Amino acid sequence: MKPECKEAYDVFLDVVKNDLSEFIDNMDYAEIEAAADLILEAQKNGGRVHVSGIGKPGHISGYIASVMSSTGNPAYFLHGTEAVHGSCGQLVPGDVVIFISNSGQTAEMRATVTAVKNNGCKVIGVSGNRESWLAQESAVHIFAGVKREGGPLNRAPRMSILAETLVLQALSVALQKDKDIDPVQYVKWHPGGSLGKLREDEKK
Repeated sequence: MKPECKEAYDVFLDVVKNDLSEFIDNMDYAEIEAAADLILEAQKNGGRVHVSGIGKPGHISGYIASVMSSTGNPAYFLHGTEAVHGSCGQLVPGDVVIFISNSGQTAEMRATVTAVKNNGCKVIGVSGNRESWLAQESAVHIFAGVKREGGPLNRAPRMSILAETLVLQALSVALQKDKDIDPVQYVKWHPGGSLGKLREDEKK
């Protein structure tokens, strides 16, 4: 490969090591707590959680919905563009929709978030801009802003995806702890693979 490829590789890892550490140091637990409280209140009243995004954030939306579901907080993937073509039918008033968008400004995102709110749902926005349209329209906003993406052209979502995943992982951890899920219950939800086996120290 070209020497420039190794240079780009090294730059990317350096950005991850330095910028992600800085991001972690500045994460705001109050935002995570506010989002968790909104979800728990909705669940208490029979509401559900959905996760959505457009483009690359749409891909991690499915993962976040899956990890939340497997740790005590059922969540559903809402397709970011299909939502305005009928998929809002999966929503009921009182649900919470987590919407991920790095800029928080795109026209497609605005259409979906508006439709979500028109269907009686509250929005938890995750973006890299505290002043964005998404932040202003959200009941709770979680900041996931980074200075650089880390790759050639500094355009393709790389670091921003890591930051968005990290804050939503943190939210899933807080929610799981609130539900006090024990290993026995976890295995019931996840019977397959090595995760579906209780360790000796977990057996009752």
